[in-house]
Amino acid sequence: MSEVLVIGGANVDLKARSAAPVVAATSNPGSASLTPGGVGRNIAENLARLGTATTLLTAIGPDALGDDLLAATAAAGVGVSLVRRSEVGTGTYTAVLDDGGELVVAVADMAAVESLTPAHITAVRERIAAADLVVVDGNLLPATVTAVLDAAETAGVRVVVDPVSVPKASRLAASIRRPLFLLTPNADELTALTGQTDREAAVAALHECGAQLVWLRLGPAGSVLSTPDGAVVVPPRGGTVVDVTGAGDAMLAAFCHFLLTGATPEQAARLGQAAAALTVASPATVRPDLTATLVRSTSA
Repeated sequence: MSEVLVIGGANVDLKARSAAPVVAATSNPGSASLTPGGVGRNIAENLARLGTATTLLTAIGPDALGDDLLAATAAAGVGVSLVRRSEVGTGTYTAVLDDGGELVVAVADMAAVESLTPAHITAVRERIAAADLVVVDGNLLPATVTAVLDAAETAGVRVVVDPVSVPKASRLAASIRRPLFLLTPNADELTALTGQTDREAAVAALHECGAQLVWLRLGPAGSVLSTPDGAVVVPPRGGTVVDVTGAGDAMLAAFCHFLLTGATPEQAARLGQAAAALTVASPATVRPDLTATLVRSTSA
């Protein structure tokens, strides 16, 4: 069985949703929920639910939030033997959604995962070398990302990098200028990674730097997978939007799962788009009933 090692953020999501169109600079009536989250952790849980053996390397705090997060992640089937306890509190992601489920603004406190250092990566080089695929998210500090990429390159292991956000893409720009299997920016992150506003030129620049595949995520417009053989437009799947949180994480997890089970990159991207549609139709950040069979049936 293929195994994926995910290295990145784990935190608790506080999601507040307005009951009506958001009015800035004042209190808005609505509802709130507290759930497990974090880009790396979400990707790992989605992979486990799809049936891929997955281990997560992250850092959480010495607190009750960390205890609950660790227990929920393990219960979902993710290997947590590499999760470290940081001296700072467990990370949080606070998101404000409008009445349609679209993100208005979010604030991420990721000090715990930023405590992971290159020395922590050196300590798990054998685990990196044993993986069939390594997924890294931009919540890590650039030096730590570089250490992961060095270890994977030495071992000949393919690496996927999710930039996470515009600020984190900006600080990762220098680290990812090297051979990589897949980069997954959205349009704004693409500009942050390359300094270019023309999408075709920016994608070409990432290929020139060494990225084999660039999967440009365009939200409701779908995505574009750029390969050495050209670009493929991947249309979105229709459906009701309940909550957009976690859609990109499910999308990337499904891509990795189906790629490792024999799909071509284009097929994996289409299945990833289906997983994203399933996720936005659910109030959960990671859909609890997500399976490979469900994704395939949605993609058909």
